Amino acid sequence: MEKTLDQPDPNKSVSPELNTDRATDSNVQNGKTDFTKFNISWYNPGPRWKVILWFLVNAFFLNTYLPIPIALKVAVLRLFGAKIGEGVVIKPALNIKYPWLLTVGNQVWIGENVWIDNLSNVTIGNNVCLSQGAMLLTGNHDYSRSTFDLTTRPIILEDGVWIGAKAIVCAGVRCESHAVLAVNSVATHVLKAYGIYQGNPAVWVRQRNIKA
Repeated sequence: MEKTLDQPDPNKSVSPELNTDRATDSNVQNGKTDFTKFNISWYNPGPRWKVILWFLVNAFFLNTYLPIPIALKVAVLRLFGAKIGEGVVIKPALNIKYPWLLTVGNQVWIGENVWIDNLSNVTIGNNVCLSQGAMLLTGNHDYSRSTFDLTTRPIILEDGVWIGAKAIVCAGVRCESHAVLAVNSVATHVLKAYGIYQGNPAVWVRQRNIKA
């Protein structure tokens, strides 16, 4: 069970010399981040030529407001190794890190300015909606190490999931069947099936009931 801090007594006076900031506690051992020691040599998303080529193709065909037909966008993604189902809708200014690490089901809607930062695998089920500005972030950093090591974990969105506008799904999160992440919310842990989640970090607020 997570430990909670005691609530302060409003009737108890506090000395101005007393610093209650936990970050300055004498028991805390503070180090320093050193970016000169950052090492990403272990991470290999694919051949360098492929990464560079995709960077250029992505900018022209997907991460743009040019009126590129959806069928052509899907064809380009498949050409670069993405597994894309049928009936997928792709709005303008979609940014995808590595399509060969992306699996998308049938009848998926991907909104304007969606950012799929798939340093690791991203799996999207059927009938999923990613609203405008949504972000799927598979990468993170280990802030407890001076080397600020990169970490990656996959994201899974099961069938019927809705990620609201400007909402963020963090690395390693699974959104179970028909879960909803509300506008501008941040998912840091599993979202249970048919749950509606809101806030930062997102918490369960109510059940999703779908009428026929």
